[in-house]
Amino acid sequence: MKHRIGIVGFGRMGEIRAQTAKSIGNVDITAVYDVDSQRIPSCFPVVSSPKEVIMNDAVDTVFICTPNYLNKQLTIESLQAGKHTFCEKPPAFNHDEVLEIKDAERKSGKKLMYGFNHRHHSSVKQIKYLVDSGDFGKIIWIRGRYGKSVDTSFFQTWRSKKEFAGGGILLDQGIHMLDLFLHLAGDFDQVKAFITNQYWKCDVEDNAFVLLKNSKSGLVASLHSTMTQWRHLFALEVFMEKGYLVLNGLKTSSGTYGDEVLSIAKNRTTAPAATWEDEEKITFQTNQSWRNEVDHFFKAIENNTPIENGNSDDALHIMTLIDEIYREGKNG
Repeated sequence: MKHRIGIVGFGRMGEIRAQTAKSIGNVDITAVYDVDSQRIPSCFPVVSSPKEVIMNDAVDTVFICTPNYLNKQLTIESLQAGKHTFCEKPPAFNHDEVLEIKDAERKSGKKLMYGFNHRHHSSVKQIKYLVDSGDFGKIIWIRGRYGKSVDTSFFQTWRSKKEFAGGGILLDQGIHMLDLFLHLAGDFDQVKAFITNQYWKCDVEDNAFVLLKNSKSGLVASLHSTMTQWRHLFALEVFMEKGYLVLNGLKTSSGTYGDEVLSIAKNRTTAPAATWEDEEKITFQTNQSWRNEVDHFFKAIENNTPIENGNSDDALHIMTLIDEIYREGKNG
């Protein structure tokens, strides 16, 4: 099956999606739009508006790679035009907007997927496999830290403006870690949060401190998402009854989060000693997440099978949780 795709937005993510799609081989990129047409390589057919991508008869599938405030409306327009649609995160600004999108998806009968690529990292797929195997028992707690540094140039970008971004570091990076929490552990019904802009004092938050609990299982998860992490950091720790899984670092296009190393311990250390002799370490040399993600999307289209990761239910789930975190953070 040949996939004829159009891309709306050709910044960093649009370029990544185009390169990934081209590498798959059964793809024609038939229309590309960006507000700055000079960004688009001459090998791609350039059009002058998002509508010319979405309404194009030579386009079957639309990739939406735009600033956050455009995601909801363009996704709805693409679905209404009868196109399979892939949209970068966040899906929208809140839970209610996702419900509007889901209505358009249901009426269209087309595939809709969101860019939660962290689920598709080889290390995270390994963690998910081990958690689901039951070999380590149940999850007791999860801790996630995801941080980066910005400078004053950040304030010249749309990401620093709430009307365009919808939120700050929580909606930018924290959303990925929260999605992994939901992916690995299911739902949370208790939320405590502090949302701050203590350092940069801009229109959006620069730190989010979040505690989540599933009152039925007792599982607790903690998140710190920050743009005052002067040394970029990604760390996901999953501690279970019989062992633990610790992922430090993440292979990204920026290369700033260090090596992607998964530490696995199948047996707990006997208290009070603390040793790492039984720990297995796996280093993941390449980032396969972009390819894995697009492959998943295209195979769902080809086989008319459900989107298993990054579907609209996942989008609703994550935005429901983020709404609650922002409410709690504001109260805090």
